[in-house]
Amino acid sequence: MARIIVLMGAPGAGKGTQGRLLCEHLGWPQISTGDILRGMAKEGTPLGHQIRDVLASGALVSDDILAEVVRQRTSREDCKQGYILDGYPRNLNQAQWLDLWAAEQGNEILPVYVAVPFDDIIKRLSGRRTCKNCGEIYNIYLKPPKVEGVCDVCRGELAYRSDDAPETIKRRLEVFEEATAPIVDYYKKTGRFIEVDGRQNVENVFEDMLEAINRAPSSTSSV
Repeated sequence: MARIIVLMGAPGAGKGTQGRLLCEHLGWPQISTGDILRGMAKEGTPLGHQIRDVLASGALVSDDILAEVVRQRTSREDCKQGYILDGYPRNLNQAQWLDLWAAEQGNEILPVYVAVPFDDIIKRLSGRRTCKNCGEIYNIYLKPPKVEGVCDVCRGELAYRSDDAPETIKRRLEVFEEATAPIVDYYKKTGRFIEVDGRQNVENVFEDMLEAINRAPSSTSSV
């Protein structure tokens, strides 16, 4: 039985960074619904325009659209041994659908929650800059680039995402608290729920996460 590691936490909690580290360690694909949706938002299709408007407002894309995105992506060959979901599910309906999909695939779900106070998240997101070329993430307060506006890795241009504007951040956190946080209780009932302190540095968060994953009951071997 393969595992589906579900990375949870408020926007800006560090799920993307931890997902990349898990991806490198496990050799499993990291599936970010946010990245997929932002790619679709750049397309000149009616659906792309719809998604772009929703993302800019800080609201959530419909459950039906997200379910189809997840179904198509996780049906690929590279997901057979397991995969990492970043940004999905975000509400109880999505969590319940994922349970059914996992059962259909013959997989088990392991939820991992990265906990960070909202005040810290606002500072993280308002200062976030992302490389247009390679996707490397910086923060002008916490992890500034060596040269302002220039990526240390590939020398690409750093951009400020429209959904990182302060008013949008506040709305995103409200949406998270109202719609997403309740699934923490839902997953705690499974007995496999993992919570790590996301206020630590990246390396310590990853070490704690990996240790907890290895301790979690599973029919698979340690990772």
